[in-house]
Amino acid sequence: MAVLNADCVLYIILLFLWLEYVWEIYLSVRQYKVTKKTIQVPNELSSVMTKDTFEKARLYSMDKNKYGMVNDTFSIFVSTVVIYCGILARVWKYSESIDPWQGEVTVSSIWMFLLMTVTTIINLPLSIYYTFVLEEKYGFNKQTAKFFVIDKIKAFVVNQVIVLPISALTIVIVKYGGDLFFVWLWIVVGIIMLILLTIYPSYIAPLFDKYTPLPEGELRTQIEELASQLKFPLAQLYVVEGSKRSAHSNAYFYGLFKSKRIVLFDTLLKNPESGGCRNDEILAVLSHELGHWSHGHIIKNLVIMQLNLFFVFAAFSFLFKFSPLYQAVGFATGVEPVLVGLLVVMQYVMMPYNALLSFILTCLSRRFEFQADEFATKLGRAEPLKRALVQLNKDNLGFPIYDYLYSMWHHSHPPLLERLAALKSKDQ
Repeated sequence: MAVLNADCVLYIILLFLWLEYVWEIYLSVRQYKVTKKTIQVPNELSSVMTKDTFEKARLYSMDKNKYGMVNDTFSIFVSTVVIYCGILARVWKYSESIDPWQGEVTVSSIWMFLLMTVTTIINLPLSIYYTFVLEEKYGFNKQTAKFFVIDKIKAFVVNQVIVLPISALTIVIVKYGGDLFFVWLWIVVGIIMLILLTIYPSYIAPLFDKYTPLPEGELRTQIEELASQLKFPLAQLYVVEGSKRSAHSNAYFYGLFKSKRIVLFDTLLKNPESGGCRNDEILAVLSHELGHWSHGHIIKNLVIMQLNLFFVFAAFSFLFKFSPLYQAVGFATGVEPVLVGLLVVMQYVMMPYNALLSFILTCLSRRFEFQADEFATKLGRAEPLKRALVQLNKDNLGFPIYDYLYSMWHHSHPPLLERLAALKSKDQ
């Protein structure tokens, strides 16, 4: 590393940024071309998907694709300006000038707060466009302007409450943890992440959406019988009022150890106006979700996450004293704030590693999804699961045809036609 000066590091970072941008744009263009030229309903869906629904899904996919390319272009422009013009260092100097205590923890907290505030403001126009123009156009947006504003404010405040104390703790550990600080940092951050995973659904998510117990009735009884059959430790069963935010639908379970909770979006429940699924289809979807639990996918993902965290912190411990990293983003010689080093290493220097890891995890996730589908098939729910997948695809205006390279890189869930073919094969 001794041969690398600040300019070399700067141009390497910019090279990583632009290579990723070009790759993403290339994939998006490939997908856009596939969507634009595919105007016929696939044979596998001809009996369950009308021409009008297919065309609407096609146009929705094209609009989202164009939005994604604009968003990526805007992001690369902002990132390039931030890195090349030394914006991180300028914000740091301003943070020093208004900090009455002049300590690294307090300056870093101000610096982090200012960066997150500016980032939120900069991204707001595109977020407004996506919600109130694109999603509104296809009937998905259910938010009022007031709901949107309050939601953004709550998200910003919650983010500050979580991020700032963790950032301060990180600085203290790096400063006083000795040569093996990365081990202590890994342990502490790992514990905090597990705590957040545990409390988020019960204490943070309800700040944004209303959760109510699923009423007594046939569906609740059937879900409880399914959980009992599989010895799934079901503690609570909720319906989340997602329809105030969006017409998109989903279902999931959460909770560590022996206390699990199942959550159904109200848009998933059968509704003559908004679609949704019948009871046997909802049970098939939950059978799929419980397949993840049965195969230990959640635990496996947690283990991978912790191993990756250890590797990232170990890499940071090796690089964070390398002065050109800080000089490359505009800092003066000898000024090497911990949070700046962590940001530069994790977000920019390790960008190729992050991209590779993301691809590997995407492939692994697809394998997990097929395993969960197979689990539902073994419970005799292949047919209702296929109907549910088709119905959810129609309700969410999912376009079923994808460029293979785009899908391979982006889709953590296999595309609809692949899942239907696999379910048919396993069922037979």
